[in-house]
Amino acid sequence: MLNRTFRAFESRDFRRVWIGACTSSIGTWMQKLAQSWLVLQLSGSPFLLGLDAFLGEIPILLFSLVGGVIADRVDRRKLLIGSQIAQMSCAFFLAGMFALGAVKVWLILTLSFVVGVAQAFGGPAYQALVPSLVRPEILPAAIAWNSIQFNLARVIGPVLGGLALTKLGATWCFGLNGLSYFGPIVALLAVAPRRIADPTGETMFDSMKQGIRFIRTQPAMVSLIGLAFVMTVLAIPLIVFLPVFARDVFHQGPSTYTLLLSVSGTGSVVGALLVASLGHRKRQGATALTTLVALGILISAFSQSTNVVLSCVFLFFAGASLVATFAVVTSLVQAIATDQMRGRVMSVYNVFFRGGMPIGSLATGALTPKFGAPAVLAVNGVLLASIGLWFILSRRKLASM
Repeated sequence: MLNRTFRAFESRDFRRVWIGACTSSIGTWMQKLAQSWLVLQLSGSPFLLGLDAFLGEIPILLFSLVGGVIADRVDRRKLLIGSQIAQMSCAFFLAGMFALGAVKVWLILTLSFVVGVAQAFGGPAYQALVPSLVRPEILPAAIAWNSIQFNLARVIGPVLGGLALTKLGATWCFGLNGLSYFGPIVALLAVAPRRIADPTGETMFDSMKQGIRFIRTQPAMVSLIGLAFVMTVLAIPLIVFLPVFARDVFHQGPSTYTLLLSVSGTGSVVGALLVASLGHRKRQGATALTTLVALGILISAFSQSTNVVLSCVFLFFAGASLVATFAVVTSLVQAIATDQMRGRVMSVYNVFFRGGMPIGSLATGALTPKFGAPAVLAVNGVLLASIGLWFILSRRKLASM
């Protein structure tokens, strides 16, 4: 099982890209911790906390389809490098503004949107590049390892970010995030160029329509994309609103928020490792739906807990369930997509997967002042578990994949 878990690293290019992605993800989570806490501290508004997450994710809805077409037409490495440079520039700019004492909430919100635009073009390119770095039979392990690097960073990043925020100040969180982007840029420059699809003479709009048409001919793909959307709308607010639980439910400060974020990330790493060790197995769809139901139950349980230790237990298993579901669903989507359509297919997947995040964050942020975060997340969990059960009972073909 151990050899099966690590077989994605047989590819030197995958190792390079994975290590580079780790460095930038750690920096990103350092900044996210500082940024979320400071938005809440500067504004005192859970709504603005949700709006910050919304503005960081809404560009996925607006520009990801265009990014997917471009990813199928140009060198995906160069597109990714441009995305990394844009995000690095925003981090350094925010660090400079904090150092000068000139930062305002509106500036943080604006830069969140700019970073989201960069990710809208970089996301489809990255997801389309990964299958070209490994053999098809180890693609599920590679996707699981991408989840691991993201969630490993979600453990390490908040710890380092919490230390930097409390000991050094927010400027260091943003500055170190800027430096972290050198990792993926150097890694991508070392990766050998991949073949670019021959020009077809199609307009960008025609290419987008072709990608959507391909998805519509694959019923399982439509169900998987819908599942990804529901999961992010209802589950991601659990992570976004952890600062509210730390402050208003547990009556603690940044250290408790860091603990909650780290526990969730640790659970996510365990869930991704489990998926990587299983590799290609029958009935992956049933696995994804089962973990989705478990995720909904765990979110509701966490929302009603007022004990930090018990909440950490629920959060750990929720993190594992969330990433296990995400990794399996993504593997199934990648398995259905052809290489010629991969950029466009993954851009549509990104629109729904990442697009659900701002919708869920904004809706939860709007409802929290009226009903309270525990009540809103409890309802999210119940809805998520109910939808998972509905898919199990009515989408037998998906469950049998």
